[in-house]
Amino acid sequence: MAPKVHTFEEVASHNKKDDCWLIISGKVYNVTPFLEEHPGGDEVLLTSTEKDATNDFEDVGHSDDAKVTMQKFYIGEIDESTLPSEQKYTPPPSATSTANQDSGSSSKILLFILPLLILGLAFVLRLYSKKE
Repeated sequence: MAPKVHTFEEVASHNKKDDCWLIISGKVYNVTPFLEEHPGGDEVLLTSTEKDATNDFEDVGHSDDAKVTMQKFYIGEIDESTLPSEQKYTPPPSATSTANQDSGSSSKILLFILPLLILGLAFVLRLYSKKE
């Protein structure tokens, strides 16, 4: 028997403490019965609803036992064509960003020249103090 295929919208609607589904690695899990047992607390699982929680799951580094336990909660697959595309934030170009870049390169030059100026001044002062 083929696994049931769920849409993202369907899975995302199960986002409450008494009805919690997660998407992890293309699979759908009904973790509602596990919320109170989860070592990280139920809030961790609830904040992973309404999105693909694969990165959240992998970032924690779950044990092999945890991966075996989660199989009890497997209820089907996700229709990947219904997943929202990830939108990456790209800041708009602005005059302040170029100004910051200019001041950044100026400060790098100062970090190089300032010690040389101090060293030169110390040399001149030493030379002058020897003559007197």
